[in-house]
Amino acid sequence: MASENQIVVLDGATARTGTGCMHGISWFVAKLGSTLAGLAADLDASLPSTLMTSIQAVADQHRATCDLLHPGTPSAVVALLRLNETVLEYLVLGDVTVIIDTADGLQVVADDRVDRTARAEREEADRYPFGSAEKQAALLRMKHAELAARNTPGGYWVAAADPTAARYAITGKIPLDTIRRVAVLTDGAARLVALFKLMDWPDVLELLDQHGPTELIRRVRAFEAADPSCMRWARNKRSDDATAVYAV
Repeated sequence: MASENQIVVLDGATARTGTGCMHGISWFVAKLGSTLAGLAADLDASLPSTLMTSIQAVADQHRATCDLLHPGTPSAVVALLRLNETVLEYLVLGDVTVIIDTADGLQVVADDRVDRTARAEREEADRYPFGSAEKQAALLRMKHAELAARNTPGGYWVAAADPTAARYAITGKIPLDTIRRVAVLTDGAARLVALFKLMDWPDVLELLDQHGPTELIRRVRAFEAADPSCMRWARNKRSDDATAVYAV
């Protein structure tokens, strides 16, 4: 979602297990995104408090029908950027990347805490080709290990049912007069850098500037298609949801 003074990007977590929720991931992401965008219009509210209030509001909408204490309760990563008078405020919670090109250089804001969890299970899953029974079993073990570390001290933090997760978001402010351009990429869109190692962040900004987000995602899809077994570039999904936003 984008408006004149804000960008909101959410990416729902893959559900490999039960969720305890009758609505599903898409419902959760849609509700949280719209709520967050609306509340972020209040420039006097900090971004963490805005996210906290949004998580609470969505939780209240399905608390009576769903088990919000279920370890697999729907969750999403969040990036929120807001123009507030003379500064650009940003918030990142989960594995989404914000790239800010400033007069002082490139600032990349990324939350890699999830990648530090379930390492043994992740490495085991990487040994098997996508679609194999061994891969599926390993991915399930990895998911359980990740969920055990989700929204816990020493683990990683995402927007789910507990609003206190917002306190662990990465936040900052940058003077507007120093900013040249900004990009927000979900992990699926960031694969050219983070997974395939075929570009760096300045390359990504130039690609977005010259050809836009559609071309970035087209290139991601081309490399994914060239490795259907996921063995050249080890990954948990053959093709991941990809969202890219570019603003100048």
